[in-house]
Amino acid sequence: MNIGIKDVLRQIRLFFICYLILLCLCLIIKLTFSREEIYFAVNSCNYAWADSIAPYITNMGNGWTIVILSAIMALFNYRAAFLMATSWGLTSILAQVLKHFFDAPRPKLYFKDQLSRIHFVKGVDVLSFHSFPSGHTVTAFSAAVVVTYLSKNKNWGVPLLLLAMLIGYSRMYLSEHFFEDVTTGSVLGVLLTIFWLTWLDGKKFMHTSGWNRGLLKS
Repeated sequence: MNIGIKDVLRQIRLFFICYLILLCLCLIIKLTFSREEIYFAVNSCNYAWADSIAPYITNMGNGWTIVILSAIMALFNYRAAFLMATSWGLTSILAQVLKHFFDAPRPKLYFKDQLSRIHFVKGVDVLSFHSFPSGHTVTAFSAAVVVTYLSKNKNWGVPLLLLAMLIGYSRMYLSEHFFEDVTTGSVLGVLLTIFWLTWLDGKKFMHTSGWNRGLLKS
């Protein structure tokens, strides 16, 4: 089956258009304000209720979420589960390579002389190294693209984008990442997944009857 990048973009067009608007806004923010200004603007807007839910939101962007989601998908459709799992694997590996290549300090280390100004959420283990890019954000946006691509109702792309944004924001709220870490993570997650879906879902075997059934639909 011949699938081109235009076909993938057509399937996620609402998500992608909204994402491009979001990305433009992020670039404007980055060009207008400094890293420190953005970080402390986010960090100063903290609330007790947000402290309690931010760790749960951020955990939706970890690998175990994708493993569980892929397992559930496999019950109904092997193709969907394979697209989800492999998209996560590809984007996560690249994110880890970049993290170790740049070895950028996280906010806790970057602002080590200003720790008294920083609001930390109690009970959260704040890391110090490998800040760029945000792996949780890469995962969240990659998964959002895959689910939107597979969904019959493409309007799901909007709430999925909002959820991915929320996960990305939680990484900044918890002082685990900077704005540029999250923004770049979203770009990697979206673009790499689009190219991966174009290549993998264009393979003939992905559309055979065997791959389009699941454990519960044998």
